[in-house]
Amino acid sequence: MGKADFLSPKAISNRIKSKGLQKLRWYCQMCQKQCRDENGFKCHCMSESHQRQLLLASEDPTKFMDYFSDEFKNDFVELLRRRFGTKRVHNNIVYNEYISDREHVHMNSTQWETLTDFTKWLGREGLCKVDETPKGWYIQYIDRDPETIRRQEEQAKKKKQEMDDEERSARFIQEQVRRGRDGKETDVTPVYTELKRESEEEKVAFNLGASSSIAGPSKSSSSLGASALKTAASSSTKRKDTSSSSDSRGEKKKKSALEEIMEMEEEKKKKQSVRTDYWLQPNIVVKVITKRLGEKYHKKKAVITVTVLCGRLGEVRDKYAAVVRMIDSGDKLKLDQNHVETVIPAPGKRVLILNGPHRDTEALLEGIDEKNFCATLTLDSGQQKGKRVDVAYEDFSKLA
Repeated sequence: MGKADFLSPKAISNRIKSKGLQKLRWYCQMCQKQCRDENGFKCHCMSESHQRQLLLASEDPTKFMDYFSDEFKNDFVELLRRRFGTKRVHNNIVYNEYISDREHVHMNSTQWETLTDFTKWLGREGLCKVDETPKGWYIQYIDRDPETIRRQEEQAKKKKQEMDDEERSARFIQEQVRRGRDGKETDVTPVYTELKRESEEEKVAFNLGASSSIAGPSKSSSSLGASALKTAASSSTKRKDTSSSSDSRGEKKKKSALEEIMEMEEEKKKKQSVRTDYWLQPNIVVKVITKRLGEKYHKKKAVITVTVLCGRLGEVRDKYAAVVRMIDSGDKLKLDQNHVETVIPAPGKRVLILNGPHRDTEALLEGIDEKNFCATLTLDSGQQKGKRVDVAYEDFSKLA
């Protein structure tokens, strides 16, 4: 009986049956042939080509098993690295994606009998982080790429340098405080006394005669005058000391390094206090990042519209959710802020700052700093109009 025509119903049905995955027990790994039923697999086992492959495998069975094991391990780990990266994922999800390829190496031809054994082996070899949960085994790929390790080391070094700077400033502040306390303890306040005569019995005599200007005052008056001069001189020196101390205090009031550092710390605290954990605003463009809505909306852009809804202006329902309108289809969806992300436009476009000290301020995008994950904006409204600021990617978005 000849072979059926290519467009005959039988040939078409055979091609339909051969598509997709079929039963594993009717697959021959040595010949890499998939049979559709038990009869076909039996005929294949009796064929000459299959017998020849069995003779080759019987000469060195460990060689073929090691080869298939290496192929299975390399393909599985490569899929895990490319598809999931360093995310923690269930091992069965990765395996289902791996066996979706018809040409994959089957596990029954490797040294591992079950997927659990293979998962434990990955953990022992240090290729992945594995942990067992009530829902099953989870795996996480360990990225040992030299470029990735170098990037992580640079981030750790930068973080350590920032911590060192903070510790240095903290030590400087403590030293300034200690010096200020020591200065207060050693400062001696002046003591003021009344002007008194040494002896109450002494009399003050004034000679108004002509000879008085020539002869001079008497002994008693001279002694009293000397004591009075001494007290006046001492009082004048005390007044000078007090005036100099008051001048020095006035100079201290200007601004010391300690006060400047304290003001900088307060400004940092104010900036941190201005930040909030919600950022949704009307009239901004966002991108849908959740996959629960399907491929129709995934990675598509939407606008948080401004209409009267439920008696309120704007479709921001609360602080963490909003109604968005898809730009492509016009569909309206209610989404949480965790399901969307901000959109960074091209330089020269207008944006809205969503978080930080300049919240609710419109600005103009000047440039993007990819290394520091931020952008340079020029404020276009408010009291600080025209000022340039650096804002992180997640703190601003494109205006609709």
